[in-house]
Amino acid sequence: MNGPGFPPPTDPMTTDVFRHRWPTGAEKTELIDGVIVFYGAFDERDEDTARRTYPGRRVTLGPGGSIRVDAAPA
Repeated sequence: MNGPGFPPPTDPMTTDVFRHRWPTGAEKTELIDGVIVFYGAFDERDEDTARRTYPGRRVTLGPGGSIRVDAAPA
């Protein structure tokens, strides 16, 4: 796992969390053939957050910790 988890809703966001968690931890974002790619050192927790953000889309954790948001599966 990369970086700390999100703090409870009653606690403030720290700089460390802001720099590591998706989407604020994205170093670069690209649109490649209709696929959104967020580059960073993300893990399964970030993949789950992205999946909730883009309902109906196929969200996958790619090589090096990037997150891909593809069109909805057929």
